[in-house]
Amino acid sequence: MLETVAIILLILWVLGLVSSYTMGGLIHILLVIAVVVVLVRLIQGRRL
Repeated sequence: MLETVAIILLILWVLGLVSSYTMGGLIHILLVIAVVVVLVRLIQGRRL
């Protein structure tokens, strides 16, 4: 279930990255890094 959600979010992110022109790309990259860090912390069982 989590993998399906992650794949859908990744596809939507790539579509947004491709369609962005200015600073949108950098914002998308930072957003993905933040989401990955939060997911790794949750999977490892650490508190946010």
